[in-house]
Amino acid sequence: MMMKSNVPFPNHPRRLHPFMPTILLGLCLAWPLCASDRYLEPGHPDGVALLAPPPEAGSAEEAADLQMTRELVKARTSAETAIAVEDMKLNVFNFAQAIGPIFQPGKFPKTEALLAKVRKETSGVVNAAKEHWKRPRPSSMDPSLAFGKSEASFSYPSGHSSIGTVQALVLAELFPEKREAILAQGRRIGWNRVLTGYHFLTDVRAGRVLGQAIVREMTANPAFQHDLAEAKAEIAGAQTSQ
Repeated sequence: MMMKSNVPFPNHPRRLHPFMPTILLGLCLAWPLCASDRYLEPGHPDGVALLAPPPEAGSAEEAADLQMTRELVKARTSAETAIAVEDMKLNVFNFAQAIGPIFQPGKFPKTEALLAKVRKETSGVVNAAKEHWKRPRPSSMDPSLAFGKSEASFSYPSGHSSIGTVQALVLAELFPEKREAILAQGRRIGWNRVLTGYHFLTDVRAGRVLGQAIVREMTANPAFQHDLAEAKAEIAGAQTSQ
């Protein structure tokens, strides 16, 4: 026996808002773009799988690492200190030293957007590796190495070395005629972190390896390829107008 429902049924289907089909279509079209606009897939590259662990705490290797930092900090000149302080900012426009005065803020908006996104995604990869190993910084082992403002993040791998490497490799693609000078400045960013006692040399070397792996992953990504091509066109246009 069929039970009679007390729920009233309308005599006609409920009408959609006249703009609803357009809104739904827009969301459907936008979703794949939003889902794939990252330059790096989650977990790629995996710094923990890629890098060897840092020297074991209390080992002779760690002691040698610390002693090298002490010696480099002690030998640092005032000129090296001034350069290191500027490099700490990770301001991508500091690469104007290698590229030339054409590379100025506000002149290349697409290039700036590309590099900002690159840095943000690079930081996520580096921080995941730092949180895994939780290596203390040199100044936590030897307070005499403290320089400027202390940093709460862990030491291995060096974030400045990773980001400096990534920035340099991307800029070398954009300004190939300045490639060697750009890459040298990228290496300097990491090296100066040892001179100022923020990092061990092993941290900096690991950062360079991770930075190279990050750029390899990015260059295979269609969203990155698209944005890089637009940045290259933007720079070519500016160079032609000059």
